[in-house]
Amino acid sequence: MGRVYVFVNQKGGVGKTTSAINIGAYMAEAGKSVLLVDFDSQANLSSGIGVENAKPGVYELISGSAPIDQVIRKTSTARLSVIPASIDLSGAAVELIEQEERDLFLKKALEPVRNHYDFILIDCPPSLGVLTLNGLAAADAVLIPMQCEYFAMEGLSLLMQTIKRIQKNLNPQLRIGGIFFTMFDQRTRLAQEVVRQVSAYFKDRVFRTIIPRNVRLSEAPSHGLPISQYDPSSTGARSYKSLAEEVIERGS
Repeated sequence: MGRVYVFVNQKGGVGKTTSAINIGAYMAEAGKSVLLVDFDSQANLSSGIGVENAKPGVYELISGSAPIDQVIRKTSTARLSVIPASIDLSGAAVELIEQEERDLFLKKALEPVRNHYDFILIDCPPSLGVLTLNGLAAADAVLIPMQCEYFAMEGLSLLMQTIKRIQKNLNPQLRIGGIFFTMFDQRTRLAQEVVRQVSAYFKDRVFRTIIPRNVRLSEAPSHGLPISQYDPSSTGARSYKSLAEEVIERGS
């Protein structure tokens, strides 16, 4: 059975979508079959992987208006597919609140293809709302990208509380797949201190690989390409390749 990972951080701008795209791409290049799920109405993952026409997509899937085989698209990377999102997904959050089993819609929708992929990677919105709760309920493990700044540490505490509630009420098998640092600037004392404190507390839950600030990582989504295709020799590319290898190793 394939592994389902969800990328979660209620703070925006931490590299969550960038990480989902690039880890997924390097997993695929390593020979794994990977499905990306864009579960954010901003649809940044969809555009960042080169999918322009996002309908039918994940909204149509969870609303029952399109079967899963009609919403999965191929990407420019072999063995890497995506279920895209559109702005319609923002309305789904309101619709789901009023329905029974509102936090299990994504899990049920993905069940028919779970065994078709080695990894399913879900990119959630920067919040702890109903869409993110659906992602957590559907996943085996949580991958937490963390920017190296003070407020990120406060947000991590809140996220851990949410994960514990999900484990208690919806998904007892959910675990912390790992925490990794993004946008790291080794010149700043704060960044180094955040890495030290989080690593000391969470120990082996923290990935060894740290993603540095890298302009090529910022440029790649505007071309609809993962960094492995846009600039495979860049520092950011080498870092994400290493991180993907770690994720595969932990998931095997």
